Amino acid sequence: MIGASVRVIGLDEAGKGDYFGPLVVAAVAGSEEELRPLGVADSKTVSDKRTLALAAQIHTAFPVEVITVYPERYNELYARMRNLNRLLAWCHARALENLLARVPVERVLADQFAAPDVLLRALKERGRAARLLQMHRAEAHATVAAASLVARGEFLTRLDGLARKWNVELPKGAGPQVDAAGRKIWSKGGIDLLRQVAKLHFKTTQKIGAVV
Repeated sequence: MIGASVRVIGLDEAGKGDYFGPLVVAAVAGSEEELRPLGVADSKTVSDKRTLALAAQIHTAFPVEVITVYPERYNELYARMRNLNRLLAWCHARALENLLARVPVERVLADQFAAPDVLLRALKERGRAARLLQMHRAEAHATVAAASLVARGEFLTRLDGLARKWNVELPKGAGPQVDAAGRKIWSKGGIDLLRQVAKLHFKTTQKIGAVV
């Protein structure tokens, strides 16, 4: 059990289930006592507008580290690793190591996305020295909820930026609306454009008739 006043680094990601946009992992250092008054909660239960507002507050008041992997780089890494959990672990480890270099926190709490050893193998010296706890539904803890909000806020901002840059519609998530947008992008710019905005290993790529 982690005390309410104990400072912890929380880790969480956003964009993992979204065909379009980047994969984002955030690490936030704080305590239940510091974060709860802000009204932090799992980003899946918070509106986009509120997520962006809370993420901005957290960025201002707490130590934060964000790793953003844009689709083009994501596709390169996935082609090399051939495993989403390994890619997630690599991002989590980078976010954690970077924040630990700035903030001397001993405890780390991560939302468990794979077998515990997957993340442990990706850690370097600082991460291995920390007391890491991985658990399902870790967003119940304020630091992981804060990390989920920061990650989702970053995802929403970067998704909007990609849509503006390439002048295309990029819906969140997956499903018929995403399939339709994917077909338009494929028709407009082929695989070169799709590679810039989408995670190509998703089944959506085959569904829309794109050839990788």
